[in-house]
Amino acid sequence: MKYRITALIIIIIASFVAYGFLQSENPNTKLGQKFPFSLGLDLVGGTELTYKAQTERLAGSDVVSALSVLRDVIEKRVNVFGVGEPVVQLESAKTLNGSEDRLLVELPGVTDIQEAIKRLGETPTLDFYLARVEEKDAIEALFGQGGINGANIDTLSKYFYPSGLTGQFLTRATVEFSQTGNEPRVSVQFNSEGSKILRSVTGNNVGNLLAIVLDGKIVSAPVIQTEIPNGQAVVSGRFTIPEAQKLAQNLNYGALPVPIELIGTQTIGPTLGANAMNEGARAGMIGTAILMLFLVLWYRLPGVVASLALVVYIFISLWIFKLIPVTLTAAGIAGFILSIGMAVDANILIFERTKEELARGKSIFDALHEGFHRAWLSIRDSNIASMITAVILFWIGTSAIKGFALTFGLGVAVSMFTALTLSRTFLFAIVPKSDGKLSRFLFSAGLNMGNKKQ
Repeated sequence: MKYRITALIIIIIASFVAYGFLQSENPNTKLGQKFPFSLGLDLVGGTELTYKAQTERLAGSDVVSALSVLRDVIEKRVNVFGVGEPVVQLESAKTLNGSEDRLLVELPGVTDIQEAIKRLGETPTLDFYLARVEEKDAIEALFGQGGINGANIDTLSKYFYPSGLTGQFLTRATVEFSQTGNEPRVSVQFNSEGSKILRSVTGNNVGNLLAIVLDGKIVSAPVIQTEIPNGQAVVSGRFTIPEAQKLAQNLNYGALPVPIELIGTQTIGPTLGANAMNEGARAGMIGTAILMLFLVLWYRLPGVVASLALVVYIFISLWIFKLIPVTLTAAGIAGFILSIGMAVDANILIFERTKEELARGKSIFDALHEGFHRAWLSIRDSNIASMITAVILFWIGTSAIKGFALTFGLGVAVSMFTALTLSRTFLFAIVPKSDGKLSRFLFSAGLNMGNKKQ
């Protein structure tokens, strides 16, 4: 009785899930507007932004490192879940004035240029400059004329030079208030490498000015009072509370190691297009139909249950893809279709074990129970192996591989739930009270007629 009640509850929940999914497929409904499928650049096209990286002030040995950090920060920002399939790449372009470093960003599904620019945000660049000791008197004269806060650092290059500490070493920024004037300021914490640089800079320059430069402008130039050993500095500049909060948020969002300048935009078309998406969906439906036909013909009544569980698995997986959301590309669709085929592996193992127990003369209920029990270790190990593969692909793969790994890994996880929970519940809910020849035939598989061994 408990299995039948549980099965009824599952049917009700599955009905709501299916109804919600079908509603979300209709763009005219609220669900459809809130949870649409996100499609990749290869299927729907998008926007390409070209930025110039201003690396002129960097030493030659630091350019490669700074550009690598720049690419990682931008890719992290536009690809929070690692599956948005953005194309973020660096290139060195030849110009009349020599060469320049560029950053190319391609955003899938974004056809509004202004929206694309907005998505990248306006993250500030953070730098720290030391005052030249020999220019101390001139700097004091500048302070006497109203200070240097707000001045452009390029116009003061005679008086200041880079300390080597930049925003690329930043790990966290928080808003705090000074104990004296209760003025808002931003506390920044640096990583281990940045902490070493900060300790060296402050330890060797006690009494000197350290200018805090945000987006090329000096926001504060405090005197170094003592060595800072813990990698925590304070950015102050007579901020209002909203300004300090916005600064901390932007810095946490990913401080850029070098300034970038937007120099070109264009809308790009899909490389594969709707035809590839339609053909992929068509292939998935045909494959699923053939798989369900095989299950029903070979495994009979348990095959019908497995087919229903497979339908539920597809709905749950697609709902998860909408909720995360996963950007579906050709590679991601391939991973999902592959997971559909693997979703019935657990059922097949269970049914084959059950067939063996029936052939030994056990009742249908006992044979099912033993089939699930004996198949569990094989199901567990095979699915763990698949999950390990998915994790490795997601960890070290590129964006396209990440999309494949995520859809495949999610599919494996959901398939374990449908096989071990849904299939088990429904099978035990429909186990007949009598153990006759027809019942044994319906729960057997292949050429086995369900007869007991004599």
